[in-house]
Parts: sequence; C-alpha cells; structure tokens
Amino acid sequence: MPEHASIRGIRVAAVPAAIRYRDRDDLVLIELPEGTACAATFTRNAFCAAPVTVAREHLATAAPRWLLINAGNANAGTGRRGLEDAAACCQALAALSAVEPAQVLPFSTGVIGEDLPVDRLTAALPTALSALAEDGWDAAARAIMTTDTQPKRATRQWRLGDRQATLTGIAKGAGMIRPDMATMLAFIATDVAIAPGLLQQCLNQAVDGSFNAISIDGDTSTNDACVLAAAGSLGNPPLDDPNAPECIAFQQALEALCEELARTIVADGEGATKLVSIEVSEARAPAEARQVAETIAHSPLVKTALFASDPNWGRILAAVGRAGLESLDIDRVRIWLDEVLIVSGGGRDPSYEETAGRAVMAQAAFSIRVALGRGSASARLLTCDLSYDYVRINAEYRT
Repeated sequence: MPEHASIRGIRVAAVPAAIRYRDRDDLVLIELPEGTACAATFTRNAFCAAPVTVAREHLATAAPRWLLINAGNANAGTGRRGLEDAAACCQALAALSAVEPAQVLPFSTGVIGEDLPVDRLTAALPTALSALAEDGWDAAARAIMTTDTQPKRATRQWRLGDRQATLTGIAKGAGMIRPDMATMLAFIATDVAIAPGLLQQCLNQAVDGSFNAISIDGDTSTNDACVLAAAGSLGNPPLDDPNAPECIAFQQALEALCEELARTIVADGEGATKLVSIEVSEARAPAEARQVAETIAHSPLVKTALFASDPNWGRILAAVGRAGLESLDIDRVRIWLDEVLIVSGGGRDPSYEETAGRAVMAQAAFSIRVALGRGSASARLLTCDLSYDYVRINAEYRT
C-alpha cells in the first residue's frame, strides 16, 4: 500500500502561523480544483465552534475551493466574535485567491474559549499559497496535531475499470473523542468522479462505522468535522449508482481508510496504553448493542481497570447491567476477554481463572466481547484505557 499517494489536482500546504505553537507548522491549506464534489459531517454538539457553523453555511451555498485549517485555537465558545473571525479568515483567503468567501471552508482545533488570532493567521496565508504542492499531505498531517503524539495518514488504491483510483486522508485527535463525530478532524480526498449526493451517502456510511464508533474519554468535541473531496481527476464516468460494482468498490475503500484513521486516533489516545475492541452481539437491535458498548467504553472504573491490567469483571458486568436494556436476562449474558470466558449464568464462569484474564489484559490490544442472549444484532466500538497521563495531559493543557 502506498504511503505517500497524492491526489492529482489537489494541492496542500502546511506553514507556521504562531496561532498557539512556536517553531512548528500549525496552518494548513488544501486547494480543491474547480468542479470538486465535497461532502462533510460535523459535530452534533449544540455548542459547536464558530468554524463549524461557518463551514456548514458555506458548504450549503457554494462549491468549495479551499479548506483552511488551524491548530492550537478551537475558536469555540467565542460568541459573535468567533463567527466574525472565522468569516474574516475566509474573506482574506478568498481575496488572495480570487474566489468567493463562501468557497472557503474553515476548520479549527485546539483550546476552547480563546479568541482566534486572525492577524497572525491571515499574515501566514501568502506563504501558504506559495507552498502549495500535491505532495503536501504528510506535512499537513503533522501541522493539524494538538495533543497527538504522531501524525495520522492513510491511503487506499484500487482498480476502477482500467484506471488506478486513489483515496488519501489525514486525521487528528487524541482526546475529547467519542461517537457523534467521534477534538477530531479528518480530511479525505479522492481522484474519483462521483455524484455529490452519492458522495455524501458514502461518507455518512463510512463515518458511522469508523469515527462514530470510537471513544477515548466520552467527550464529544465542539469542533469535530470530516470532509471528503472528490476531484474527479481520474477521468472516470461519474459514479451515480450505489449498487454498481464501481461504487461498491469505492465504498469499501473509503470505509477501510476511515477505519484505519479511526483506529490510529484511539491508539494515540491521550495517555493510552491499551487499544480495546468492545464487541456486543446477540442484541435485539444494533442501537441496543451500541448502547451496551458505549456504557462499557465510557465507564471510568472499566477504563482504569484496563490501565491496571486488572480483570475486574464485576465492573464490566455492572456496566452491562446499567446500560438501560429492558428485561435483560442476566443468566443469558456471557462475557469474554479475547477467548477467555469470564462471565456466564449470571456470575463468574466456572472455568474462569484470573491468571488467564490478567494475561489477556496485559496485552497492548485485546477485545471485550459481550453476548446478550436476546437477538441477532451486534455493534463494535474501539476504546482505550484511562491512565495517570490522561489526567496530567488534560490538567496541564492550558498551562
């Protein structure tokens, strides 16, 4: 699989703007060629950041030509001034590039409640414009980081007829991560031509099984966004039938790419030492299975036990029990750590030995599997442990 595949026609730049950080890139431009189809999903947090509001409005009224992204300042909780600042940044870039302000989509990530330093951001725009290149994705992945310890980048290539199609994407996020756009940002591009409505449908489906199926700390950010841009530079007849083999192949590649990016976000969770897959089966409906998985993933007691490699199965059992399922028959519930059965018949399984459970939990990656014994639906959620370092990182974040 290629590590540095670019998308023909889409140029990217990363430059320093001293938004909050010093001596590093923190401002990213992504230039989209005319005619690019664009789809996006945004946070469901009612207190959404100013750039989210502006990006939504712009996306609804114009065809995007620019993505403008800054790290270090979220421009969230900034009221009317925040909206004016986000709009001013769009206007400055539009003036420099001869497009309409509505053709610029702004995105921010970082500290909440501080005014965006518009002067420093706009002063860096000419440098960013001169640095645009198709191979700028790796630098951009590093520039959008905040508490991330590593850049997050993924690429997929496959055959579309007689052509080689490409998807490439970057993401950031290590804390303030949970389903509902699971602070995270993701920017994905492809050279495939595809109808805009179908592009949005494909993105919604991919996000639901990836970025909306992860949780680090149970907090939904004010700034979450995922953008998918289809440049159409591959030259294929635009995909317009979701049931066509070409579209199915595109969907599979997109889902695989989003799942890889989502997995790297959880693996890089603030202070995380364990990557844990929570798999709930035999539910009456997928939403019920997701409800149980989320209750386990968001339990501080479960997450601290994961950090300690402590097979305290009572904490997992208690989380299942308080997930709110009507008429749950606990005698039918079974729980495993990987392949080790720990709970059955309403209590500790007779074959279970704690040394086996501890050995599983000592691994860097493992699964918690729950069978509810009441249906055929299932759900899967990726999460991590809660460590001393998570508390330290977030206690020191603004200092």
